[in-house]
Amino acid sequence: MDRGSDSLKAHVSDMKTAQMRQTRRGCFQEAMGCEAKTEFKYYKEEGGDVFATSLEDSDFFCRICCSAIRPFTVTVKESGTEAELFSVDRPLACGPAFCKCCCYQTMDVKSGGQSIGKIEEQYAYCVPQFLISDEKDKPIYKMHSPTCLGGMCVNCCAEGNPCGKGCCKVSFRLYPADQDDTDGDAPFVGVLLKKPKSALTEVFTDAVTLDVTFPEDATTDQKAIIMGAGLFMNALFFENDDQ
Repeated sequence: MDRGSDSLKAHVSDMKTAQMRQTRRGCFQEAMGCEAKTEFKYYKEEGGDVFATSLEDSDFFCRICCSAIRPFTVTVKESGTEAELFSVDRPLACGPAFCKCCCYQTMDVKSGGQSIGKIEEQYAYCVPQFLISDEKDKPIYKMHSPTCLGGMCVNCCAEGNPCGKGCCKVSFRLYPADQDDTDGDAPFVGVLLKKPKSALTEVFTDAVTLDVTFPEDATTDQKAIIMGAGLFMNALFFENDDQ
């Protein structure tokens, strides 16, 4: 049963794809090294209408001194009405790393005042792994970049030729929690895809665009968790990488 707010259900229940676009801060602000709060706009599909916006709530000191692991909360609100769709809370923890035994990165997701799930970093040898669970801590999806060599390396060619149309594409794929996904050809059910920047509009900024493809059987609250995972992956990997 979906536990999310009415606004979340109204916008997301029938959605198959979404696009998350980070708001560009501008060349001057980038040049001054200002760590502004991360802001996103949400589209029902590429080229579609904006249905929601979000603005990070975090401490300025943390954004400057520990940007990659900073704690923050984000409330995703309906465009125009400011009604809450869902919110995420990321506590302070060690950055993602191989062979960690504690202090894993986590993010909790809520909607309508109720917990709907969370994303947790998992123990990994080579490629960072994440587990998406529901409000009862039942695993739903595993998430990681496409792999090769039995899961030992990231497959840089999974989204296309890295020297051609696959250039600068980075993805995190979703697999059923009970599926063996160590094989690089294992079928995935959803994906978060970071698209290449526009050379004309974003060459001087670190704004990112994420295309989200939801699993066919995902519930409304599961889709919210997956969009929350997009915010999580952006903070963990993409913001630092672009800076």
